[in-house]
Amino acid sequence: MTEEKKAIVRDLGFGGLMHIPPLRVDHQLLRELANNFKLGENRLKTGYGSFQITQKKIGHALGINATGDLFPEKVEYKKLSDDDKIIYRRFQGKTLKSLTDEMMEIGVGNEEECLMFKRIFILYIQMAFLLPTTINKISPVHLAPIFKMDGISERNWGACFDLHGQGHHRLPGEEEEGN
Repeated sequence: MTEEKKAIVRDLGFGGLMHIPPLRVDHQLLRELANNFKLGENRLKTGYGSFQITQKKIGHALGINATGDLFPEKVEYKKLSDDDKIIYRRFQGKTLKSLTDEMMEIGVGNEEECLMFKRIFILYIQMAFLLPTTINKISPVHLAPIFKMDGISERNWGACFDLHGQGHHRLPGEEEEGN
């Protein structure tokens, strides 16, 4: 990524992510973590006890903002302006790979290109880290922040990890606490 793009990423409030080393964790360890995470409670149970996963802890760990306003839950296409509908259709159905390629290829020589890079980056961050889903294409949930770019660095990015607040419950096959 060019220095100009790195500066934009820092301005968006995601400079801390540049310092996270590549994740090289054994698959078995990741499976154990997933099995011991209680989704409805945002709690990780370990042999040393359990602890609550909060927006603030996520923000501190990743160096992202975990205070401020939440994002809307999803985009309602019918309520978008004609210009926003064009942007919506441009990203609809994109995959993480296509976003990655586009993010690396786009220039940032003018204001319009910078804004488009910011939108692509926000979508990329959500799909790769914050709101990963089993569906590998952009959904209306991923699109919501790119239509509210003013003050985006002050938004509550830590809340994107708050699974309890997102309406998620137990995974299929996961039993309720105490059963």
